[in-house]
Amino acid sequence: MKRSDCCLSVLMQESGFYVRARSSSSVTRVFGSCEGDVDLSDGLGGASELAFIKEPSDVIAVRDRPLMLDCQVEGEGPITITWRRNGVPVPLVARAAVLDNGTLLILNFQKRRDGDESDAGEYDCAAQNRYGLIISRKAHVQLASLPKFHTHPESMSVDEGGVARFYCAVSGVPEANITWERNRTTLNTDDNRYTLLPNGILHITGVRRVDSGTYRCVAKNIANTRYSHEAQLFVTVAANRLYKEPVILSGPQNLTVNVHQTAILECIATGNPRPIVSWSRLDGRSIGVEGIQVLGSGNLIISDVSVQHSGVYVCSANRPGTRMRRTALGRLVVQAPPEFLQWPQSVSKPAGSSAVFTCQAQGVPDPHLIWLKNGKILTPGDHVKLTNNNSTLAVTRITAEDEAIYQCIAENGAGTNQASARLAVSQSTELPEAPQDLTVTPLSTTSLQMRWKQPEPHVTDRIIGYVLHIRKLGEPDRSELQEAVSKDTFDHEFSNLEPATTFSIYVKAYSPLGASQQSNTVITTTLGGVPSMPSFFTKVLNSTAMQVFWELPSKPGRVEGFKLSHRMLPQQKFGTEERFPGHINTHTISNLESAGVYEIQLAAFNGNGDSISNKRLVSLAETGKSVKDTAAGQSVCNCHQDADGSMTGIVVGIHIGMACIIFCALFLMFGYRHSFFCNKGTKGDWSLSGGSGSQRDSTAKDATICTAADAIELTPQGVTAEHQAATGQCEVMIEPLHPPGTNMGTSTGTG
Repeated sequence: MKRSDCCLSVLMQESGFYVRARSSSSVTRVFGSCEGDVDLSDGLGGASELAFIKEPSDVIAVRDRPLMLDCQVEGEGPITITWRRNGVPVPLVARAAVLDNGTLLILNFQKRRDGDESDAGEYDCAAQNRYGLIISRKAHVQLASLPKFHTHPESMSVDEGGVARFYCAVSGVPEANITWERNRTTLNTDDNRYTLLPNGILHITGVRRVDSGTYRCVAKNIANTRYSHEAQLFVTVAANRLYKEPVILSGPQNLTVNVHQTAILECIATGNPRPIVSWSRLDGRSIGVEGIQVLGSGNLIISDVSVQHSGVYVCSANRPGTRMRRTALGRLVVQAPPEFLQWPQSVSKPAGSSAVFTCQAQGVPDPHLIWLKNGKILTPGDHVKLTNNNSTLAVTRITAEDEAIYQCIAENGAGTNQASARLAVSQSTELPEAPQDLTVTPLSTTSLQMRWKQPEPHVTDRIIGYVLHIRKLGEPDRSELQEAVSKDTFDHEFSNLEPATTFSIYVKAYSPLGASQQSNTVITTTLGGVPSMPSFFTKVLNSTAMQVFWELPSKPGRVEGFKLSHRMLPQQKFGTEERFPGHINTHTISNLESAGVYEIQLAAFNGNGDSISNKRLVSLAETGKSVKDTAAGQSVCNCHQDADGSMTGIVVGIHIGMACIIFCALFLMFGYRHSFFCNKGTKGDWSLSGGSGSQRDSTAKDATICTAADAIELTPQGVTAEHQAATGQCEVMIEPLHPPGTNMGTSTGTG
């Protein structure tokens, strides 16, 4: 037997054929190659395939200006294009329309001040024809904006010949272009002492007195222009230029960018003599030269970054002519949107067969894959399986409802990508009929014999073989085992099975075009005994209802189901028996008599019979309480007795309890007489005592059958009367009470 998550390749021989496990998850490919039953995909390509030519892209819109988002598709018409924003259809009002080529036109982009209504968001377009529906990638549409600076330059004092660094930051959409002004005049960048980094940093090396003044940032984009606060630069006259060790004033920061963007790694150092700044990678790899430049005194600029540029970069500030240096590290992470390595391919399959779609994508970070069916998220089920981190979609036992366009969506932090394929279901009349009259008979504790009806000769001619499906009851479908047999075989023996285990079995017939519908499913159990007695407990919900819970076996196949019944005391017979499959473990019993006492009976069963019944009593007066099994799993009643025996035990118990209560009450009300004769003595065993040896023997015999008139004296064993007189001893005489009018007899002992 081979597991169903294998693609089964049949090796045809003159004497028949056998099944070999290989890969994938198609069961119905048993009688063909691993690429499919029959290639029916002709005609699926070309114009009939619905696909995107151009998808919408991320865009930044300007308020009160037009916005256009592209969506061009090809395929068999008619094709309907619709647009969604944040998953909701875009209302086609006076200022929004879909052009003939599928483009979405918004005449004047809006962003209301209340923030609730905005044209910004995630847009996608959906294209639909008679074969199905596909959805484009999501395009992020942002409103151009430029708020106030959130970081302003700060005033500083620098020695003449030293290094000055100003920094400002603003969050603009799109990213703002930042320039600098000194004394409200644009800074002359022709002086190579000034280094302006695109991220709002200004370096001034070899500071002179003429550099004194007020500095501010100017940020500008398509939305606005902003000015930062002003900062003052004071240049002081340095004393004698003394030796100063290298110091890195600002090192590289951890940075995350997308591919094709520009990465800026800052490194500014000071010292006397002026240190030399160099760059390296921590992993020892070469930084390269293409797209690499050093700006100013040591800032590293990497243009058009790729994934290979990711790593830890080391900035070193070295004192000239020595090995003395200072270092600073920064990590560069380059993200890449998903790219497909393998696309799903459109196929045509007959009903009852299987189809497998494969979708593999790469990106940084690793993309997450989801599947859509006609634009809706695909939910795995009994015949739809997703495996290999969602890269493989298998559709088994195909029906007309499975005909659709399936899309693989790859997403990560850098973007999304999509690929689609269509599953066409061919309604072939050449598929064989489902096998009829399947029966299964237990042969032993480890084997089962299955048989099915031999079809008519004209049907057999189209059949190339049968596949038998078996799994333990309660196991998932993916654990199903299969065996293939020849077209001339109509019975088969499963061996090496587990004893006393219940199985679900069915069979399919195969032709060159695919599989038939499955036969009737048979539930049967190998020989080996009945299930063990189930343990259960109850919970009273209210005065007329209770809930019963029972434990399921730890291994699948141990039970076929459970039988539950109940009766209200003092009725002699249990009510109608209810049956539950082996995966159900709770049931609510309602419409009971208010505050009644009920006996619950539960048994497990399989093909070999019923287990011992477990019974318990439940009083509906105990609302909200749970009644559980004892540690040994025994019920409160004797489950081996019949109903009459149970009732007799209950009645006897009640009478005994009442008698004890009455006796104790009388004993306390009327009191008792007692005498203590205590002398010094030793401890010993107590026995019946009498006046003499012969009397003692006689008394001992009479003590086995005591009457109401008897008195019992306890004396230490092995001690004679004389010894008792010589040594201290204690006698306790207990005389029972006698009803009025009766004689009272006493036994005396030596004192």
